[in-house]
Amino acid sequence: MRRPLAARALATGAAAALAAVIGVQAAALPAQAATGSANGFASQNGGTTGGAGGQTVRATTGTAIHQALCSRASAATPIVIEVSGTIDHGNTAKVSGDSCSTAAGVVELKEISNVTIVGVGSGAVFDQVGIHLRDAQNVIIQNVTVRNVKKSGSPTSNGGDAIGMESGVSNVWVDHVTLEASGGESEGYDGLFDMKAGTRYVTLSYSILRNSGRGGLVGSSDSDLANGPVTYHHNLFQNLDSRAPLLRGATAHVYNNHYLGIKESGINVRAGGRAKVDNNYFEDSKDVLGTFYTDLPGYWQVSGNVFDGVTWSAAGEDTRPAGPNPTSTTTVSIPYGYTLDGASCVPALVRATAGANTGNRVSDGSCSPQTPTPTAGPTASPTPGPTVGPTASPTPSPAPTSSPTGQNLSIGAGADGSGKGGGTSYGNAIDGSTSTWWQPSGSTGRISVKWESATTVGRVVVREASGSAGAIGSWRVVNNDTGAVLATGTGAGTIRFAATSLRKLNFEILGSSGTPRVAELETYAG
Repeated sequence: MRRPLAARALATGAAAALAAVIGVQAAALPAQAATGSANGFASQNGGTTGGAGGQTVRATTGTAIHQALCSRASAATPIVIEVSGTIDHGNTAKVSGDSCSTAAGVVELKEISNVTIVGVGSGAVFDQVGIHLRDAQNVIIQNVTVRNVKKSGSPTSNGGDAIGMESGVSNVWVDHVTLEASGGESEGYDGLFDMKAGTRYVTLSYSILRNSGRGGLVGSSDSDLANGPVTYHHNLFQNLDSRAPLLRGATAHVYNNHYLGIKESGINVRAGGRAKVDNNYFEDSKDVLGTFYTDLPGYWQVSGNVFDGVTWSAAGEDTRPAGPNPTSTTTVSIPYGYTLDGASCVPALVRATAGANTGNRVSDGSCSPQTPTPTAGPTASPTPGPTVGPTASPTPSPAPTSSPTGQNLSIGAGADGSGKGGGTSYGNAIDGSTSTWWQPSGSTGRISVKWESATTVGRVVVREASGSAGAIGSWRVVNNDTGAVLATGTGAGTIRFAATSLRKLNFEILGSSGTPRVAELETYAG
């Protein structure tokens, strides 16, 4: 259905009148410091405060941003960097120092913590210069525009990502930013907002992602599963081909966003990922939710969304759209408080608030507000991944010292996975021999056992190969049929959970030390 005429009229009204009608709370203009406080998953794991309490400095070049980082007493000394003007390749040079690790042609936030970068004055534009976070914690980026960052052609920056995060990044709040490109991969562009290699506790709020082939991903491959959780709220995803976002094995809370002109796919949940999708407005778009381009399914919980002019593909082996009548396939617990605006208000509300240079305006929650009760959740660092499953997470017992009783249901079954290291195969994990093994292509990955018909499993035994004992770190066991998490824990051994009828069981390694090698993934009825 099309949205009501009144809502369309609001979307074209003056900003002041719009604010009064739909409930927008404005910050003072011009913004001279970061405003508001981190919400969503960035508020968890100790919270995200950026450089609060530290020195405030001004920067009008990329070199000056690097100099501010390098001039701190340590890499963890809090700092607020107020940016104005245009940051480009010509004014972004490498700066050296004990408290920084920078590079030319990219704003490098590497091996640092407690930093805020905020646009002030008439605005801050990062023109063809990306912002790169690597091994960075407690970072706020607010009120800036990043545009036309390329991975090929000239000039290149940040692998083509407008904002890219990787390798041990945690607690990042990106708010009121505009991220845009001028085409897709063939024109030299990559993602606008990418997270990979252990990026956790991130919120993207009141921002615009537009005019790109790729919006953003969480997880660079189907073996990069230790990312998230992530919150996306009150954002505009406009004129994108796909990845809005692409979730591989990650948990995301996606609410009160406006999707407009998505050409191929929107929220693409894969490889056991889960998305809680609440009160979004999907307009004039295709395949806005589902699992696409893979046979590794993801799962979603939906409520309160509006689908306005959305078309859906037919289901196939590698195409599993949630529509045309989306229903929930899992449940996702949210550990923080939040207020939902009514979906019908979202286009006008996002138009008035999202992006850089909008005065950091936010919703005041008066637009058909709905206030969910936060579900029980962790207050400290949890194991990466969704918070669904049994009421109490089973604790794996120590590794078995003798063969368990009962029939090993893995013998004679099939196997697949997310990838395999050189010289190994999936079948090595179910062949009954501990002298052969499967190992992932990296430090994380998935190995699965599958049956032709429903099989009841209540116990899994994970045996590591000789010489690799102790390499397996955090893991989860997932019912691939429904996406339910059956157990979580660390280390190899015996894993017990409520007996479950399923056709495919996933053992997902989320963290490891060294190279994890699974000699046998045994399954038993109980």
